[in-house]
Amino acid sequence: MKYDFDRVIDRRNTNSYKWDSEKDVLPLWVADMDFETAPCVKEAIVKKAQFGIFGYSIYGEEWEQSYISWWKRRHNFEIKREWLIFTTGIIPAISSCVRKLTTAAEKVLVQTPCYNIFFNSIVNNGRVPLESPLAFDGTNYTIDFNRLEKDLSDPQCSLMILCNPQNPTGTIWKKEELARIGELCKKHGVKVISDEIHCDVTVPGKSYIPFAAASDVCASISVSCISPTKCFNIAGINTAAVVVPDEFLRHKVWRGLNTDEVAEPNVFAIDATVAAFNGGEDWLNQLNEYIYENRKFAADYIAQNCKGLSVINAEATYLLWVKLPDGIDGNVFAQRLKEKTGLFIIGGNEYGKTGENFVRINLACPRIILEDAMERLKKFKLTL
Repeated sequence: MKYDFDRVIDRRNTNSYKWDSEKDVLPLWVADMDFETAPCVKEAIVKKAQFGIFGYSIYGEEWEQSYISWWKRRHNFEIKREWLIFTTGIIPAISSCVRKLTTAAEKVLVQTPCYNIFFNSIVNNGRVPLESPLAFDGTNYTIDFNRLEKDLSDPQCSLMILCNPQNPTGTIWKKEELARIGELCKKHGVKVISDEIHCDVTVPGKSYIPFAAASDVCASISVSCISPTKCFNIAGINTAAVVVPDEFLRHKVWRGLNTDEVAEPNVFAIDATVAAFNGGEDWLNQLNEYIYENRKFAADYIAQNCKGLSVINAEATYLLWVKLPDGIDGNVFAQRLKEKTGLFIIGGNEYGKTGENFVRINLACPRIILEDAMERLKKFKLTL
């Protein structure tokens, strides 16, 4: 490989949210990669830092074009310039949209298991989470459309937060599935926020379908949240965008983002984004190959050494969703695992009621770190 993803970088004592822990703890919990970002991104940030003046920043045509070119080239989705609005992050954007597009005590639908912070964006703003469980056959997750329509028909449900691709299961939704979601939401007067932050971390050769590209209906009722931060490991830069094709809906979202003061870029946000989308594609392709090999290694290791644990099939994200033996609580398992071995992962309870029998493991690390994690997991299982 041209890029060295095997290199271990010591992140302790660097104010790292992930690594600020005891010395014997191995953190594979939060979705933060242990790889240095693409060289082109690092160079752009260093160049900006060396300039030495860090005043207020704006975004313009170069930033817009970097998104437009990337989504056209990699995902065959043509984004119009006027559809794009800068935001400091996907979660700030989601929280702002929840406040702007719903009223207090209304319900916001999420398909569980789903990213745990969605619940924060709903509950912290005085709205009510409506869990619509995905169907699970023991190996794969699919959408239970009968259940979904029943939940969407609730007169108190006015918004759906979609995870595309899905976190934590790693499922890539098909175009037909997304289009049907759009039809059902349109039928019941429900707007859709589509979190697509994991869209570029996929199995090599596999792409995803943007929700707004699935149909004209999907485009007309949706706010898509996109960003380079997850796939290029630059979450601390705080840079993202929302894509809103419908003019009326876009104005409401724009008003919400600006009212909440989450629509202004920091001094590195624009340069990092432009560098990533314009020059980081080769790096990203090799990253996906490395993560794919990590996923195969972890799945094989668990199958051979951790009886009772099963890895769920996934085509996206760098997260491993693991089913525990029936009756084992995910939070309890994760807590005891950390206490006994130092391996820090997340219990599936955080992702809704359907995640209580699961755990989530971050695979985005050098292989030697993942090997250490698997050995700790094996040792813990043998002592249960």
